[in-house]
Amino acid sequence: MTDATIDERRFRERFDEFNEIGATDAGGVNRPALSEENREARDTLVEWFRDAGLDVRIDEMGNIFGRREGRDTDADAVLFGSHIDSQYNGGRYDGVVGVLSALEVVEAFNDADVETDRPLEIVAWSNEEGVRFQPDMLGSGVYTGVFDLEYAYDREDKDGNRFGDELERIGYKGEEPCEPDDLHCYFEVHVEQGPFLERADLSVGVVEGVFGFSWMNVTFEGQANHAGPTPMNMRHDAFVATADVTKAVREITATEGTDLVGTVGSVDVWPNAINVIPERVEFTLDFRSYDNAVVDAAVDRVRNEIEWAAEREGLEYEFEEIMRVDADPFHDECIETVADAAEDAGCEYTRLVSGAGHDANYLNKITPTSMIFVPSVDGISHRESEYTEWEDVVTGAEVLLRAVNEQASV
Repeated sequence: MTDATIDERRFRERFDEFNEIGATDAGGVNRPALSEENREARDTLVEWFRDAGLDVRIDEMGNIFGRREGRDTDADAVLFGSHIDSQYNGGRYDGVVGVLSALEVVEAFNDADVETDRPLEIVAWSNEEGVRFQPDMLGSGVYTGVFDLEYAYDREDKDGNRFGDELERIGYKGEEPCEPDDLHCYFEVHVEQGPFLERADLSVGVVEGVFGFSWMNVTFEGQANHAGPTPMNMRHDAFVATADVTKAVREITATEGTDLVGTVGSVDVWPNAINVIPERVEFTLDFRSYDNAVVDAAVDRVRNEIEWAAEREGLEYEFEEIMRVDADPFHDECIETVADAAEDAGCEYTRLVSGAGHDANYLNKITPTSMIFVPSVDGISHRESEYTEWEDVVTGAEVLLRAVNEQASV
């Protein structure tokens, strides 16, 4: 129990000011990793961290940390935060809610003169979204040893700009090693990005784990020819095969498991002309489930569908699984801490798993972890129309405050 409480007005003013950075005409934000807008957002956050009395450090991956010391200088820290990079023309809430909730929690402790036993540390992770530099969750991935530092530095955007060079260009290639300190636990507040909390009319989700997933790249190679004179039985159409696989993805998700979802998310077609048969298509596949065996079975089935589609159209094909992450149950004690915090805050909640990946996935590999979800109106995210009722954002921050306070006691 603590006397600290969220200052709703300060929190809202800070949220609105922050989202003026990279604001779009349609009400979203455009702050992809290491862009000029992302640099401005970083500068603003560092200034606010220092204003709150935090000791700021920036590591080799541009992860930003703000530390508030506790009574026990030898105790492991409670880490909490999220990310401030966005999708291209994305929403105002994704990631930012978690970082600014964390800052508001520290401000609330400052206001109430609360001194925790353990140190508190806020973090803003680099390149969580992965839209400019793939893969996603790159900053937390290097921090937790999932990715090598040089591998991360060598990631390139579509214009050939290296992550490491761009990090240096915007002034956020820090000197601190990108490796974990001694951590007690990690919490992250995030918008749900799905419809379940809103459908249940609940303000908080206690997140018990995250779906596993497989990301795949597929290429079909056929033969370009004139769209008029070429008979249908003489065509080798790479896009027809792609369409067949896309339809198969829907069929696979209907039969392999009740929570399985599948997406063809990116498609590039050559020569992409109205009167030319497509000779080459590159596309991506994404399967997710909380059951690893279900994901494995879906991958096996779609590989067969790809082979059959290529055979029917007389095509060559390439298949590559570019990323595979197992389903990730969170730590029981941290889950119960969040549930107790929700009850202490007087809000109804449900327990659920996340279909989206988060930095918490990787933190869970090195320290006890859980997440707090707040509702996404209409289940919309990664769009400019992304929206969460402010009352729900504040409730999520109140739950975070109580969870952090509980775990910060030695």
